[in-house]
Amino acid sequence: MKKLALAVALTAAGTSAMAGSYAKDDVVMEPVVVVEETAQASSSAGILVPLILLALVAAAISAD
Repeated sequence: MKKLALAVALTAAGTSAMAGSYAKDDVVMEPVVVVEETAQASSSAGILVPLILLALVAAAISAD
C-alpha cells in the first residue's frame, strides 16, 4: 500500500512539473521600436548668435 501511494505521489509530482513548460518555437516576440522625438529648433535660433556678435562689434566700433 505504501509503494502504491508513493508511486501515485511521484507520478502526480512529475506531471505537474511539466505542465508549465513551453516550447521555444511557439514563443515569438516582436522587437520593440522606440521612437524618440527631437525638439524642433526655431528659425530665429540660427540668426540670434550672428546678431549678437554684430551688436558687439558695432558697440566696440562706436566706443572708439
